[in-house]
Amino acid sequence: MPPTRVLQIGMDPDVVDFSPWPDQDADDLRARIAKAADDLQRAGFSTTLCQLPDDPEAASSAVSRFLTDARYDVVEIGSGLRTSHEFTAIFERVVNEVAALQPGIRFCFNDSPETTLEAVQRVTR
Repeated sequence: MPPTRVLQIGMDPDVVDFSPWPDQDADDLRARIAKAADDLQRAGFSTTLCQLPDDPEAASSAVSRFLTDARYDVVEIGSGLRTSHEFTAIFERVVNEVAALQPGIRFCFNDSPETTLEAVQRVTR
């Protein structure tokens, strides 16, 4: 049986405003995201990372490219994309793009990179 294919979608760390979290920066977030992907792979999932720019049209195009190039079983959407008011338009476009291009796909949502594996496991059990 092939591994469950997970598309991880989130904002590119370079466009995140870290002012609410002065002890973090883009490099720290990148490392945390990479560890989450490694955790998924060690747990037997196949993962692909889609990091988005802060332009809604460009973000929608990026998601479209990923979803037309491959089929996925699960889309995990990061908390930074979902919970940041400045990215609401991007979040809406991402959800609608995913639903249009891969109907019936399962969604999951993490609270941080550290809860990504748990989020994916919730929808794949």
